[in-house]
Amino acid sequence: MCGTAPAGAVYGLGFIGAAVYFISQATCFWMGVLGFLKAIVWPAFFVYEAFKYMTM
Repeated sequence: MCGTAPAGAVYGLGFIGAAVYFISQATCFWMGVLGFLKAIVWPAFFVYEAFKYMTM
């Protein structure tokens, strides 16, 4: 349990940044809701793209 605070801080800052990005790109309310949901799972998008890049 010791030493997990930095990872939480990185995820929190990443969440805020992703939420701002995805919501600013929204064209309607429901796209904003979808942007918020995407912001919650942004690490999955990041890892998916990283793995896609590594297998090329």
